[in-house]
Amino acid sequence: MREDKTMDIAGKVAFITGAGSGIGRASACAFARAGASVMIVDMNESGLMETAGLIEEIGGAVATMTVDVTDGSSVAAAVAATVERFGRLDCAHNNAGVGGTPAELAESDEASARQVMDVNFWGVFHGMRAQIAVMLRQGGGTIVNTASAAGLVGLPSLSVYSASKHAVVGLTKTAALEYATRGIRINSVCPGVIETPMSTPLFEVPGLHAAMAAVHPIGRFGLPTEIADAVLWLSSSASSFVVGASIAIDGGSTAQ
Repeated sequence: MREDKTMDIAGKVAFITGAGSGIGRASACAFARAGASVMIVDMNESGLMETAGLIEEIGGAVATMTVDVTDGSSVAAAVAATVERFGRLDCAHNNAGVGGTPAELAESDEASARQVMDVNFWGVFHGMRAQIAVMLRQGGGTIVNTASAAGLVGLPSLSVYSASKHAVVGLTKTAALEYATRGIRINSVCPGVIETPMSTPLFEVPGLHAAMAAVHPIGRFGLPTEIADAVLWLSSSASSFVVGASIAIDGGSTAQ
């Protein structure tokens, strides 16, 4: 007989990075609506306060910390603060990311490229390392990393961004294999172009907006809530057989 599974998030504790806007904000609100207590972190303190206000409006339990995810000690302190405040850590969404300045590789600025790698890859690395340590002690948990459709294919004019997201996909898959038998499920979501503040600079590059819209067969860009729904599912027992997946949520762009 098939066992029915639900989105059993109520009563759990979630940790979300990059929660001051966009996908991170939508994810934090989704966890709160599902009954989880949430620790939200971001560099943008005002954005964090806005997100916290939204969560409080729906009656959710929320704590905030201003954190630079490129600083491993700060991320570890935020994870520790989550456990101190809420008693445990069940779900993590490593979402913080930057897009960098669009340019072909030969014209790319090294400082900008290093920042993209520091936030997009090392930020996820720092988060996972601290989160896994806690989850091992308590007997399990789930981690979802925000990669990108650009982590599955190449993306002209965004070579370093694409490389950083390929790295997230690789880190996700390998860590998922390392911890699958110890109660920790690790997966990633790979969004296409989503209507968030981070995507706005891309639209200002002549011709790039139209080009990016054209590669979405569904005929539109995505919404943050559409990614948050997938993160919530991957964090619940409804996805209990999903391990090391990199799920494209991209309007069909990588299916071409």
